[in-house]
Amino acid sequence: MSSGHLVEAFLEMMSAERGAARNTIAAYRRDLRDYQDFLERRNASPTSAGREEVTAYLAFLDAQGIAASSSARKLSAIRQFHKFLAADAVRGDDPTRIVASPKARRGLPKVLSIAEIDRLLTTAEAEVERPEATDAERALSGRLYLLLELLYATGMRVSELVELKRAAVMRDAGFLTVRGKGGKERIVPLTDRARDAVKAYLGKLEPGAWLFPAGGESGHLSRQVFARELKGIAARAGISPARVSPHVLRHAFASHLLAGGADLRVVQTLLGHSDISTTQIYTHVLDEKLRSLVEGHHPLAEE
Repeated sequence: MSSGHLVEAFLEMMSAERGAARNTIAAYRRDLRDYQDFLERRNASPTSAGREEVTAYLAFLDAQGIAASSSARKLSAIRQFHKFLAADAVRGDDPTRIVASPKARRGLPKVLSIAEIDRLLTTAEAEVERPEATDAERALSGRLYLLLELLYATGMRVSELVELKRAAVMRDAGFLTVRGKGGKERIVPLTDRARDAVKAYLGKLEPGAWLFPAGGESGHLSRQVFARELKGIAARAGISPARVSPHVLRHAFASHLLAGGADLRVVQTLLGHSDISTTQIYTHVLDEKLRSLVEGHHPLAEE
């Protein structure tokens, strides 16, 4: 039986026995014909193709710029087809059995530039001292300024930030004890600027357990309120609110540290990542730094 007839036999089985929808059948037909054409160019066929041909096809798709999700869908159709051929004894093995499905690449984290972070902090600090502001407005501005300073100084998760207790401030406000995922604690140092902001804020804070108290059920500021205030200060600083979120400031902290020469393991510890692979989303920063070093110092680099 020809390759084309094998594909049609498989599709007939999918329709009659498994009740596959018409659109599914059409998608399988397109994917399998594409796979069949690739095999023919390599002088192979569905009955002779081995694992090497299947992986070569996936590499071909990747070179064509096909998204990992689309390649995974195509591989799913090919798996079903080869299982059908093996079940019907058309061939004795399934070459897709140990082929890994393509994984989507993790997107690079969105960050703000150092200049944008500085503008954000400067705007927030200036609002604390507005002469026309009421005492209540100054208190809210002071809270927002400290939140921004701590987030950029430590790279905390937003939940860790809003749930900070007053007792987390230690050693003359030079360090914070942060309770992360799974209740794990880590100690993070503060910059001089953040330390000064903590001291000024504590001097005006009413007694209580939370560093950022609020009237809700939890007793502390909510993530949603902080995220909303952050977008507001971003707009007032001339930065698109769509580009700013608490997690973007966490990304900026990590990316700027690495760009400045920090060790990846140190950044892992500061971020509270249990696995170094999670921190490795920032290695694009290291790649750019290494490329700049080579281009700037290699004797044969172009002028």
